[in-house]
Parts: sequence; C-alpha cells; structure tokens
Amino acid sequence: MLLIECPWCGVRDQTEFHCHGEAHIARPLNPDSLSDEEWGSYVFFRNNPKGLHYERWEHSHGCRRWFNAARDTVTDHIYATYKPGAVKPEIES
Repeated sequence: MLLIECPWCGVRDQTEFHCHGEAHIARPLNPDSLSDEEWGSYVFFRNNPKGLHYERWEHSHGCRRWFNAARDTVTDHIYATYKPGAVKPEIES
C-alpha cells in the first residue's frame, strides 16, 4: 500500500488520490497566436521520465484539493508533496 501525504489532510491511503500528469506546465500567454502544431504540442506532449517526476495530484476522495508531488516513477517513492504555487522542491534522486 502506498501512503500519500495530502498537504491539507495529512497521510492517507493511495486509493483516495488520482494523479493527473506532469506539474509546472505553464499555459501559453497568448494561445490565439499559436499554430495548430504548437497548440497540439502544448496539449498532448509531456515528459515521461524514468525516475524523478513532478506531478499534479488530486485528493479526490478526501478534501478534493489539488497538490503537487515529487515522485520516483520507478520505485513509486514520493519525496515531497506541496501546495500549488509553492516553490518546486529540489530533490536529489
């Protein structure tokens, strides 16, 4: 069983959470000026590293709030969880 620490609720079972992909993706400032190829790249292409990955999570069966997590995709070890807008922690993996 994987335990995940919600920044608001504390440690809970993994079954209460859903991962929604890569974190820290900046929305284009002027989306109307993007070509179809640039817009498609923004919408569909994400990093999928083997190792440390910064992700967006939702505590869907709890407080329903979003947060970020630094997780190792090989071991599922979660190094840190933090609120949106907080500075991304530097993790040595």
